[in-house]
Amino acid sequence: MSHEPRNRLRELRRAFHRYPEPGWREFKTTARVVEELERIGVDELAVGREALATDQRMAVPSASELEPWVERAREAGVRSDILERTADGHTGVVAVLEQGMGPCVGLRVDLDAISMRESTDRDHRPAAEGFRSEHDGYMHACGHDAHLAIALGTIEALKDSAFEGTLKVFFQPAEEISGGGKAMAEGGYIDDVDYLLAIHVGLDHPTGEIVAGVEKPLAMAHLTATFEGASAHAGKAPNEGANAMQAAATAIQNAYGIPRHSDGMTRVNVGRIEGGTASNVIAEEVSIEAEVRGETTALMEYTRTELERVLYAAAEMHDCDVTPRVLGESPRVDSHPALRDLIGNVAWEVEGVERVVPTADFGASEDVTYLMKRVQDGGGLASYVLVGTDHPTSHHTPTFDVDEESLGIGVALLSETAIELSHRRP
Repeated sequence: MSHEPRNRLRELRRAFHRYPEPGWREFKTTARVVEELERIGVDELAVGREALATDQRMAVPSASELEPWVERAREAGVRSDILERTADGHTGVVAVLEQGMGPCVGLRVDLDAISMRESTDRDHRPAAEGFRSEHDGYMHACGHDAHLAIALGTIEALKDSAFEGTLKVFFQPAEEISGGGKAMAEGGYIDDVDYLLAIHVGLDHPTGEIVAGVEKPLAMAHLTATFEGASAHAGKAPNEGANAMQAAATAIQNAYGIPRHSDGMTRVNVGRIEGGTASNVIAEEVSIEAEVRGETTALMEYTRTELERVLYAAAEMHDCDVTPRVLGESPRVDSHPALRDLIGNVAWEVEGVERVVPTADFGASEDVTYLMKRVQDGGGLASYVLVGTDHPTSHHTPTFDVDEESLGIGVALLSETAIELSHRRP
């Protein structure tokens, strides 16, 4: 890759980094992706509602939570036609490039950022070089800004290449809250994909290292539960209340007592609690946020069922009601060995690649598995690829950053893999 495209990839990544947006609120991000795709010139462009199954979206914010981000995008000059197409939190894009007869190759990347305040330390490069987040309290702390730059670079590289077939690139919203994968999988565009590539940068793999396809992503579900009781004076008549705080505390304590399973690894965590009004008032309403994970989809479902049983039992114990709700979830799907092997062979020929790891356990969760499952259930192949990048601190930390040399490696790997696939038949 020449010096000019490398600079372009860096500029794109930094532009996305400056304006992070959380799940289903990626209005400016979607608009920038659309503008870049229009500049490149693709054959079909589905935006917002056109790219998603509306009724399959999960963890969608309320209208009051969406509106400030719409207004921010409008003030930033986002085109009215894009705001109209992404209304009510319908962010996301599917780009289609038609280049003759051949298989349909898909690529999926994610749009959203994390609720986290980015570091202002002078040794944090985005702060030192002027591309730190301008949306205080949010940042690209997982590399999605790099994924976007790599995807756009790959489309541009393939447009004037030996690629023969159809390329579909899925710019998916709401990955961090596991809300967008199912909606995009049900949107129709994935149905004729023969080969699906998904990518992630880093994850403790250094620049120059490629993992051709991960295994064992944990199946996961995010839940909320609201306990409702009755308030009373905590000093004068505590017996007249139904203590939602006690119910929530009991549920939290007992959640960690859910038995492990002999079939494999399970996880449960309650990460947030909110409620009550004052120290002298029996709490009438308390909400918690929790997650469960499992080494398989069945193990996740076991843990979720057990957690719901704990929630109902705790509510009954303290004469309260509880309403649990699943906000987002994702199944387990492994990379296909045949596609993984092909990617590994291609990787050895990519400039800058020093080590190829055939496979590795993922150990986390990702809702791209909905798209992977859809493709593999239809007889196609899918692989989740890790493009190594040096990152000074871990993902989801205020000082996370990526080595921008990995952007060019990612583009070369994906474009060369797509070309190789286009000369095969699924």
